[in-house]
Amino acid sequence: MRRYLNILFLLVAIVVAACSTEEKSHAEGESATYTCPMHPQIVQDKPGTCPICFMDLVPVSQSGKENGELMLSESQIALGNIKTKRVKSGSVGGEAILTGKLVLDETQTDVISSRVAGRVEKLYLKENGQTIKKGQPLYELYSEELLTLQREYLLALAQNRELGKENPRFASFLEAAKKKLLLYGLTEGQIRTLARTEQLSPRITFVAPAGGVVTEVAAAEGQYVAEGSVLYRLGKLGKIWVEAELYPQEVANVKEGDPIGVSVEGFGQEPVTAKVTFISPEFRAGSQVAILRAELPNPDDEYLPGMQANVIIPNTETKGTPLILPTDAVIRDEKGAHVWVQSGKNTFRARMVTLGETSADNVAILSGLKENEKVVVSGAYLLYSEFVLKKGADPMAGHQH
Repeated sequence: MRRYLNILFLLVAIVVAACSTEEKSHAEGESATYTCPMHPQIVQDKPGTCPICFMDLVPVSQSGKENGELMLSESQIALGNIKTKRVKSGSVGGEAILTGKLVLDETQTDVISSRVAGRVEKLYLKENGQTIKKGQPLYELYSEELLTLQREYLLALAQNRELGKENPRFASFLEAAKKKLLLYGLTEGQIRTLARTEQLSPRITFVAPAGGVVTEVAAAEGQYVAEGSVLYRLGKLGKIWVEAELYPQEVANVKEGDPIGVSVEGFGQEPVTAKVTFISPEFRAGSQVAILRAELPNPDDEYLPGMQANVIIPNTETKGTPLILPTDAVIRDEKGAHVWVQSGKNTFRARMVTLGETSADNVAILSGLKENEKVVVSGAYLLYSEFVLKKGADPMAGHQH
């Protein structure tokens, strides 16, 4: 009897152990997901292939996603040139150097429109970017209305020559006819030629009222235009703007009216002083940058729109002594900025940080790190890529931004 009881007890123990193992295996199966190494946004709860590149999905541990840590082998660290440095307090120093671009001063733009309805017979300038001087021919226009005004002027001229001495009123008629032609865009020289030759001109050449650069050609030869139709837009080059993008931590270092240095490519290394005239009150849509604009003197018209420039902004002193890191140690994206902190031997964890002043080499860390913590200063982007590849998730996905 005792023998049968022992056998029964053994069978019950085996069944319980098997159930426990199955439950454990089932639980582990539920915690596993599958992702594509090349497209980590593809996540499934069972094996399969990526719908984008058709690679086999690889298993990803949910716990691996949650702890946010990444462990590398000694060979991986050597090949990836992963280097760490203890974070210390100090001064950012130096100057912030931003990449900028020269653009036209929009307050110095001239719009050239047709003074009268007619047909454009010829355009002397047909491309954007061409420079033009005041008085230079721009276009020829055929207009019945201008022919009528020329006839009125010649008639008033003839009447004044014959009857002007007897009746001064004809001199006022002639002056009124001349003013009409001037208002419609003819020059003094064209009116004198009309008076001398007494020949009507069916095609009138109009000249530029000011010099500048053609920014838009709004008409074409053979086109009929109405009175007031825009034909050209000209930008002046006496003053030119330089625009650059500011990150949030850099906005506090500059304000309207401040002098800054501008070094234009191709014009030597010595920076030219410009005056800040505008800082956008809001960030550009879809980004974390504000626009800085400065006014740059251009007396010889040597600077042209589209040229690249370096904008040099001196850093102000930060209250207290902040923690300092090389700029390459910080990874910036649409979610903010983070660094990789060494949490154990060959183990690294991503951590969100708040940035302060930035120079060409260093950046101040206002929060997120403690002094003497080891931070990856070389190979941070490789760690980010390795984490996404192995874990199938963004290392900052669970952080509060």
